[in-house]
Amino acid sequence: MKYFISKSLHFKIINTSLVIAKITLGIFLLLSSTVFADTDRQKLDKVVSIGGSVTEIIYELEEADRLVARDSTSTYPNAATLLPDVGYMRALSPEGILSVDPNLIIAEDGSGPQETIDLLTQASVPFVKISDGFTRQGIIQKILEVGDALGVKAKAEKVAARINDELMDAERKSNQYSGKRKKVLFILSTRGGKILASGSNTAADGIIKMAGAINAVNSFNGYKPLSDEAVTVAAPDVILMMDRRGNHGTDDEELFSMPSISTTPAAKTKSLIRMNGLYLLGFGPRTASAINELRSELYSD
Repeated sequence: MKYFISKSLHFKIINTSLVIAKITLGIFLLLSSTVFADTDRQKLDKVVSIGGSVTEIIYELEEADRLVARDSTSTYPNAATLLPDVGYMRALSPEGILSVDPNLIIAEDGSGPQETIDLLTQASVPFVKISDGFTRQGIIQKILEVGDALGVKAKAEKVAARINDELMDAERKSNQYSGKRKKVLFILSTRGGKILASGSNTAADGIIKMAGAINAVNSFNGYKPLSDEAVTVAAPDVILMMDRRGNHGTDDEELFSMPSISTTPAAKTKSLIRMNGLYLLGFGPRTASAINELRSELYSD
């Protein structure tokens, strides 16, 4: 009888030991998988951001710690400028991007050239293109796509909802303006004495309309040179330009003395608005603020 009890107790001890061993092994495997998962996540967190608005969105999503590089148009926030610069978004070289050893590239639509994208794809680096629309809906879609690419869909949805509210409020204020709508001519460049202006389906066209004004040129899509006669016919009330420095800039006196501009209503009233290019045309998290500022400048009188 004593032997039977001892044997039974012996088996219970063995069974208990096996259970403890299984639990210990399970905990070890769980912890190991967590460590490996974290390691895998770190390996995936080597992101190159191409396009100023994409970079702004990544910062807005509080995912900037995953960035290893950015392109030359990504100048906001200031922290982004501390990252390695892989070049201009439309003239990317595969060598510059591959030098930072990325495992994900998130780029605005229009980035390239295509040869570079092809080479990066061949190097097994995921290249995600983000759509670029010049409306409130386009901005929201951009935020959601960036969030999806980063695997933070829920966070992106919250940010998108907030930005959507801000944009709707800005557009509502623009629509409430009851005075005469001003005609605005956006000038991208005056190089060589030629006016390179914005037509329809551009970021400039989109922001002008969202601010409650009229694009003075709507006979073509994109950016094209205008003849002197075309500028006269456009008869803009206001000239809108990016605030550029150095050799790319044109001062006010030089601009209004140009034959094509001097005959316009804008020249007579010296109505010229300059705004930071990325802020004005980026169509990202700060666009609602840009709309409000441009509307205020247009209708301050």
